[in-house]
Amino acid sequence: MNILVTGGAGFIGSNFIYYMLDKYPNYRIICLDALTYAGNLETLNIALSNRNFKFIKADITDRQHIFKIFDQEKFDTVINFAAESHVDRSIDNPAVFLNTNVMGSQILLDASRKFEVKRYHQVSTDEVYGDLPLDKTDLFFTEETPIHTSSPYSASKASSDLLVQAYYHTFNLPVTISRCSNNYGPYHFPEKLIPLMITRALNDLSLPVYGKGENVRDWLYVEDHCSAIDEIIHNGRIGEVYNIGGHNERNNLEVVKTILRELNKSESLINYVKDRAGHDLRYAIDPTKIHNELGWLPTTSFDEGIKKTIKWYLENRKWWENIINGEYQQYYDKMYLNK
Repeated sequence: MNILVTGGAGFIGSNFIYYMLDKYPNYRIICLDALTYAGNLETLNIALSNRNFKFIKADITDRQHIFKIFDQEKFDTVINFAAESHVDRSIDNPAVFLNTNVMGSQILLDASRKFEVKRYHQVSTDEVYGDLPLDKTDLFFTEETPIHTSSPYSASKASSDLLVQAYYHTFNLPVTISRCSNNYGPYHFPEKLIPLMITRALNDLSLPVYGKGENVRDWLYVEDHCSAIDEIIHNGRIGEVYNIGGHNERNNLEVVKTILRELNKSESLINYVKDRAGHDLRYAIDPTKIHNELGWLPTTSFDEGIKKTIKWYLENRKWWENIINGEYQQYYDKMYLNK
């Protein structure tokens, strides 16, 4: 199989590349990434030495370049991880999110249609469903939950999901969509909650917690997410949406305190800050459909996953210190332009 992974220099995309290269040594994996602020080519160092892996620097909003790549590479499967994904940044600059997440997806869909891709998979988020009340813990998002977005980020992801479904119904493009809960694990960009708390705690810096830290998220270890996408692209039904959840609900304050305990750091580092605008209260996914149809369930508990994640950040300080220092942004030039 010849697979395109867009956004593969980011967090989930890079973990998926490593998962697939390990599980399917005969597959060819092409990574396409624009290497914007959250794309880090250094993350793919090990993959770059694999003869079945290829990296292409490109922006999914560049129609001419994308069509040229599709024409040259003849992809069987396209998996679109490429997205602007940080809610705070979407509040500050919504236009960037609409351009990448909506128009970029539309260009990929057009290219997939023109070059007769056998499967287009859109990686989405549970945030398209809005949020759930904190006091009704028996409520969960299912694939039938109406879309009800709360931020420019989630609105852009919902828009791209609807576009994917429209290409299936209008053009018979073979598509699938997955909507996942909050991921965590290796290579997570340090602006997100868990890596931000780990890296700041290691440096004995204050840990900013929105409001009272009561907002609840369903945490999914990234390798479990990768295995779910693997099942969907091989065995999922065309035109369907699959929810991918971790069954690991924790509020933000619990997550932060767990990290502090694991690192033997004081809770006095916690600093409560003004809450985010439109901050969703609770996300919780019901993954019954993917379990019943494809036999998938998460295998990593939060307690196990957070220990593995903290261990990775302890053993890979250079990776995240380069990001904090901004040095990772020069890595592509060093690797390619100066040779």
